[in-house]
Amino acid sequence: MLIKNFSDLVGNPSREIALKIAEAGLSAINTGRVVEKSVHLKNNTLIIKGNKFNLKNFKRIFVVGAGKCAAEAAAALERILGDRITDGIVLSLSEKKLKKIKVYRGDHPRPTARNVKATEKIIKFLSGVKKSDLVIFIISGGGSALLCRPKRISYRDEARVFECLTNAGADIKKINIVRKHLSLARGGNLAKYAYPAKAVSLIFSDVLGDDLAFISSGPTVFDGSTIGDAGAVLKEFSVEKRCGNINKGLMETPKDKKYFKNIKNILAVSNKIALSAMKEAGKNSGLAVCILDASMSGEASVAGRKIADNLHQVGPKNILLYGGETTVTVKKKGKGGRNMELALSARRFLKDDELILALASDGRDNTDFAGAICDKITREKAKKSNLNIEKFLENNNSYEFFKKTKDAVITGDTGSNVSDLIIAIKK
Repeated sequence: MLIKNFSDLVGNPSREIALKIAEAGLSAINTGRVVEKSVHLKNNTLIIKGNKFNLKNFKRIFVVGAGKCAAEAAAALERILGDRITDGIVLSLSEKKLKKIKVYRGDHPRPTARNVKATEKIIKFLSGVKKSDLVIFIISGGGSALLCRPKRISYRDEARVFECLTNAGADIKKINIVRKHLSLARGGNLAKYAYPAKAVSLIFSDVLGDDLAFISSGPTVFDGSTIGDAGAVLKEFSVEKRCGNINKGLMETPKDKKYFKNIKNILAVSNKIALSAMKEAGKNSGLAVCILDASMSGEASVAGRKIADNLHQVGPKNILLYGGETTVTVKKKGKGGRNMELALSARRFLKDDELILALASDGRDNTDFAGAICDKITREKAKKSNLNIEKFLENNNSYEFFKKTKDAVITGDTGSNVSDLIIAIKK
């Protein structure tokens, strides 16, 4: 079981169905499995999602990666390519001993000194590739924080910028427009360093709409945004007032398209894969299933109420599925994540025959909890313990609420990352 406290959370048939659906979604986006389905070696031909590369044309093969999925994906590539890999370097959230590829551990969601050091190693590594080489990139969510290499400001400044933007409710695209222009490794820069080698980038999407330019701040994708766009976002959310002169740290991303003519960016997986598997699992329960929204966004507390409203409008024995990424405008100093806040907000409006389970596919909803499950059982626990839902929401303290009710979903790091996944059930 990927959900470590599965048996503790099962308290009625609806909960069991929801948890099994969540398991199916997480299993479908298993990084190793995704790579093994996407990448094949046939004699001397490497086939990546239908794109063929004749390995006889390359003297060396390198693997370079960054993001939450990078270590697991690198391990899968080693299983497929073996000694054909010359060397490699990956920056992820866990250390993994591999034969050919060196894995460095970084920090997320705020950049740290070791993120900077590892990013510098990646840049130096890519500076050594030649025209006769093939570079296989692995890019996944989390890479924005990991690929930190600022100029004229420090990683601490960037961490403050990220905190200001997230607390103000900025969406991931606006945050990543800024981050692209604060690092020498984002916004197409890795493609620039790899040029003129042939390159292919295997991308694991955690961004709504799967816009490759924004996944992990698009380190291998041409960036259409400018310093002016980044400055406009900083101004919109009054970042300069809180963090000082951040504009001095903005840099333009590579705009010469020659750096991108030798690279093929390929989408490996997105939340559509998870939602499809979840839909099948839901059907197996005998209930009607509908994927209502794969690109859900907006304020988490508002989204929670909207999902509850959607449940009110359907008949019994229905499952509604959602994928996406909401935001939380942080007003108090509580602890929590967008999935827990969404679920807690929804609890205020859920009827006795309704349930919501919301979780982050990477296993961390801004905390060690992946998310939470909410239903009649949650309400009864809250009532028994005299927990005021409105107060916990007001203080952005959903983590403590679910810690007390023991309704948090715990997976640990999943090694996968596509978006948040939400299951809503009407008995």
